Amino acid sequence: MGKLRNLVLGLAALMMAGSLTACGDGREGAENAAKQLASSLEALDVGQLAVQGKDAAAANDELKAVFQGLGAKPSVQSGEVKLDGDTATVPLNYSWNIGSAQWEYSLEASLKKDGDKWAVQWNPGLLAPELTDGETLSAKTVPAQRGGILGAGDTPIVEDRPVFRVGIDKTKVSEDQSDASARAMAALLGLDVEEYAKQVAASGPQAFVEGIVLRAYTADITEAKIKAIPGGASIADSMALAPTRTFARALLGSVGQASAEQIEKSNGALRAGDSTGTGGLQQKYDSLLRGKDGVEVVAVAKPAAEGGTPDTKVLFSTPAEAGTTLKTTLDLKLQQLAEETLANIEPASAIVALRPSTGAVLAAASGPGSNGYNTAFLGQYAPGSTFKIVDSLAMFRNGATPDSKVDCPPTVTVDGRTFKNAEGYPEGSLGSVALRDAFAHSCNTAFINARDTVSQAQLESAATALGVAVEAPKLGADAFLGSVPGEAEGTEHAASMIGQGKVLFSPLAAAVMAASVDNGAPVSPQLVLNADAADAETRNPDAGAAPAEGGTASPSSASATATTTPSPASTNPITKEEAAGLSDMMRAVVTSGHAGFLAQVPGAPVGAKTGTAEFGNEDPPKTHAWIVAVHGDLAVAVFVEDGGLGATTSGPLLKSFLTAAG
Repeated sequence: MGKLRNLVLGLAALMMAGSLTACGDGREGAENAAKQLASSLEALDVGQLAVQGKDAAAANDELKAVFQGLGAKPSVQSGEVKLDGDTATVPLNYSWNIGSAQWEYSLEASLKKDGDKWAVQWNPGLLAPELTDGETLSAKTVPAQRGGILGAGDTPIVEDRPVFRVGIDKTKVSEDQSDASARAMAALLGLDVEEYAKQVAASGPQAFVEGIVLRAYTADITEAKIKAIPGGASIADSMALAPTRTFARALLGSVGQASAEQIEKSNGALRAGDSTGTGGLQQKYDSLLRGKDGVEVVAVAKPAAEGGTPDTKVLFSTPAEAGTTLKTTLDLKLQQLAEETLANIEPASAIVALRPSTGAVLAAASGPGSNGYNTAFLGQYAPGSTFKIVDSLAMFRNGATPDSKVDCPPTVTVDGRTFKNAEGYPEGSLGSVALRDAFAHSCNTAFINARDTVSQAQLESAATALGVAVEAPKLGADAFLGSVPGEAEGTEHAASMIGQGKVLFSPLAAAVMAASVDNGAPVSPQLVLNADAADAETRNPDAGAAPAEGGTASPSSASATATTTPSPASTNPITKEEAAGLSDMMRAVVTSGHAGFLAQVPGAPVGAKTGTAEFGNEDPPKTHAWIVAVHGDLAVAVFVEDGGLGATTSGPLLKSFLTAAG
C-alpha cells in the first residue's frame, strides 16, 4: 500500500513539474499554463517549461543573463487570460525592489496549444519592456547628495571635498579576468580580498565596484598602480568630508562604503557599493543625511565590435533626493584648538568646551590615545575632587557658606578604611579652616568629614541641580551625562564625597557642572540644532551600563550608543545665590589654591576646580587627571586617563587652551 501511495505521489509531482501541461483542454489549461509561467519567471527558472521559438535550456540561460545585473528576483503575477481557440494571451505583471525603488511593469505573453500542452511563445519582450535579442539589464544607484554638517554660524564642517573613488570598472575587463583584477585591487587597497572579489562577481557587467575613497593618492596607492590592474579605475569625484581625516572624528563619525553587516541590518535601504555613516553623528543621523538614492535600470546591448562601447537605453529611473544638512553648535576654531592641545597626550583624553549662557557645545575633542572612541561624550570615569562642587552645593543647602569652618585633618578613617589628602597638601591649610580654603586646596578629609550631615540622597539631588546625572534632551548626540547613586553607606558614601565610589562622570558632564555654576541655573547641553528633523528611531534614550568603580569607558566596556542616565531632571535647581558661593570658591582655587597658574590667562577671571581620581588595585594607585574651569562665557573640562594629578597634568593643557582661545 505504501509503495502504491509513493508511486501516485511521484507521478503527481512529475506532472506538476512538467512543461506547462494542462489536465484538460480550454480555458482551465491556459490559465494553469499562465500561472506556471509566472511562477517560473519569478523563480528565474524556465528550464522545465515548454517553449516555442527557442530551446527551453537556451531560454533559461537568456532569462538568467538578462536579469543577473539586477541582483534581485521579481514578483510576477499572471492576469486574466484571453482565449482564442488554440492561442491565448495573458498579461504578466512584474514588480521589482531595486534599491529603495519599486519598478513595476506589465507585459503580454502569448501561449499556443500544442496537443494537450500550452507552450509559451518565447521572446525577450517577455522579460522587460522593449527588450530585444542580446540585451541584458543592469541596475545602478544614482547617489543622493549627502547632507553636510555645519558648525556654529552655519560654517561648513562636513561638505563636499574632492576625492578619488578607486575600484574595478567591469566594462573595461573581461569576465574571465574580473576575479583576478578584483583580488589584485583588494591587495593594493588593503581590503578583504575574498569580500571584495565577491562584490565584483555579484555586480552587473556595467558596474563600477568601488573599493576605497582617497582624499589624495599616496606613495603606496598611485594612479599608475591602479591603472596597471585590468579594469582598475580611479574616478575623480566629491564626497561629504570634514576638513581633515581626524577632525572631530569620534564625534562626527565617518562616511564609507556599507559593510555586509550594515547592508543586512538596513532592511533593503542599503546595497553593495552604497555609502553610509559609521559612528558618531554620521551613523546616528544616517537616514536623514543620506537622503534617498535614485535608481536607474538600463538595457545594455552587446557592442558591435570587440572593445566597442555598448548601446544602452534607460527603462526605468527614479530621481535622487538630497539629504538634509545637520546643523551643530561646534566652533571650528575651538574644536581644532582642543585637538591640537591633546595631540601629544598618549593616554585617552578629552577637552569639552560649552557656552554656559546657551548650553552650546563648542568643542568636544577626544585625544589620539582614545583610539577613535568618543571619550569626550561617552567616557565614564570617577570625577575625583571636581565633584566637590556638588558636595559644596549640598553643604550650602544644609546651611554652610564659603566662610563656614570645617575640619581638615591629615587623615580620616571610615569603617577601617583610611582616607588622606593628596601628596604635598599644604600644612597651613590643615585643622579648622574655611570651607573656601578646604575647597581651594582640595582637602579630602574635610569633605569626607561632612558625610554625617550630607546624605547620599542629598549628593544626588545636588548633582541634578547642577545639570548632571540627568537626561540631555537638547544634545542630539549619544552621551553619558553622569551617574550619582542615591543610596550609599559607610566607605562607599565617604568615597562619593571625593568623587569616587560609584560616582561617574564624562568630560561632558564635568563641563556641564561648571557651566551651571557660571550660568546660575542648570545648563542643558546642545549640539545638534535640528535633531528633531531626524526620525524617532535614530535616537536611543537608553542609558549605557556603568563600569566598575573608578573605571574607564572604552569601546569594549561601555555601549557606544549610551545616553545620559535616566535620572529625572532636578526639581530643585541651583539658584543664583548658591552659584555665587560656588563661583567664589572656584575663583579661590586660582587666587589661593593650587591652580594659581590660571591667573595668567588673559581676559575675564578664571574659576576652576582640579580633580585626581584613584582607580585600579596598584599601590600606589593610578589616577585620572581632571580640571574644570569657567572663563567668561566659556566652561571647559579637561581629562586625561591615567594622567597623574589634575593640577600638574590637565592644568597646563587647560591653560594652553584658554590662552589660545582668547
